[in-house]
Amino acid sequence: MEVLFKVTRQQHNSSPVVQTYRLQVEPGNTILDCLNRIKWEQDGTLAFRKNCRNTICGSCAMRINGRSALACKENVSSEIAIAKQIAAVNSVKTIPEITIAPLGNMPVIKDLVVDMKDFWNNLEAIAPYVNTAAQKVPEKEFLQTPQQRSRLEQTSNCIMCGACFSECNGFEVNRDFVGPHALAKAYRMIADSRDSDTENRLQKYNEGTKGVWGCTRCWYCNFVCPMGVAPLDQITKIKQEILAHKQVPDSVPLRHRKGLVKMVEQGGWINEPQFVLQVVANYFRDLKGLLAIVPLGLRMLAKNKFPFSFEPSEGTKEIKALIAAVREENAKN
Repeated sequence: MEVLFKVTRQQHNSSPVVQTYRLQVEPGNTILDCLNRIKWEQDGTLAFRKNCRNTICGSCAMRINGRSALACKENVSSEIAIAKQIAAVNSVKTIPEITIAPLGNMPVIKDLVVDMKDFWNNLEAIAPYVNTAAQKVPEKEFLQTPQQRSRLEQTSNCIMCGACFSECNGFEVNRDFVGPHALAKAYRMIADSRDSDTENRLQKYNEGTKGVWGCTRCWYCNFVCPMGVAPLDQITKIKQEILAHKQVPDSVPLRHRKGLVKMVEQGGWINEPQFVLQVVANYFRDLKGLLAIVPLGLRMLAKNKFPFSFEPSEGTKEIKALIAAVREENAKN
């Protein structure tokens, strides 16, 4: 089967160009197999990372047909099937195409090789190692029950491939956000029974939009993760820990989360003036926050868009029941 591989090629600080390679492939070939053949048989200057070929090391992450994935895991047959469906819909018989591009959110060094400095620095920022300073060190080792160890299994599957970071909309709009890979590892530390630094960790992950509140909840990290780590799920777990921890300092994101649930429970939807007063102004205790929204309030008044009244939703009772049911279920777990 003949396939066209359209590979984005780029030198550092230069504009990308797309180069097309024509290759005879088998349906069972991986994308990495095909890239190896292109490099060995057609163009030795093509640059990309690889190592284990067995979805263990994470080295060969790149964008394949627009999504971040491991080249050693993705199979040509699935990409060809999609290409055939598109051709059938358009009633056009063409040679199937597969596009290959470098990971996003990271500067390109050459072709498909990216500079992962931010990726690793952000991981280091969350202190991704167990802290036992406040515990008595045992003579032999720290022991865990099977139940305690099971809490670490999902996040321990992370191979640091960078796929989730590549697709992260939160980092794209806010370079202070540490990213889904770092926060997935952060939850692994919180969940570890051997770690004694939970309070400091939660305070750190609660800071502005650097930590969990910088996540846009777009779900792309879960979608592209090749190992089922589900970073968004781990971020959500950290948020729940923060909400339940009384020692974590108050913040706008924290008030936003608590106020949102409380108001929806009370009225079925959000009482906007009260929400702003509670979240941004912290009931007049945060004057800086209050002054920051005065210009917006004045513009709304000028355009007769400022809500002076609030009508509860007709479905308030049902919403209260749903929230109560969720809380009851969470309590069981």
